[in-house]
Amino acid sequence: MTHPSHVRAEQGVYGISVAAELSGVGLQTLRLYERRALVRPGRTQGGTRRYSDNDISRIRRITDLVHAGINLAGVSRILDLEDENERLREQLRAAAPVAEQHSH
Repeated sequence: MTHPSHVRAEQGVYGISVAAELSGVGLQTLRLYERRALVRPGRTQGGTRRYSDNDISRIRRITDLVHAGINLAGVSRILDLEDENERLREQLRAAAPVAEQHSH
């Protein structure tokens, strides 16, 4: 079962102007990040971008990396590795109860 706050974190609720304000970056920067596939906001049926809490966190992470002197290609690679790391952690968490059952 998905936890309600988890769903809320993934649900696109913020328009681009609000997302820019919440993340502290400009509209053009958000559009650039999207063009580079660093962030993928949801879209309404009419095509309007909708950013989630997770998107805002990711934009802040991108900004931190850029401020640390990493170019956008490097940022993309770091984010890909972080995403892969999280997927592997989730797989381990999911497998842990099964492993515990077999050890008893």
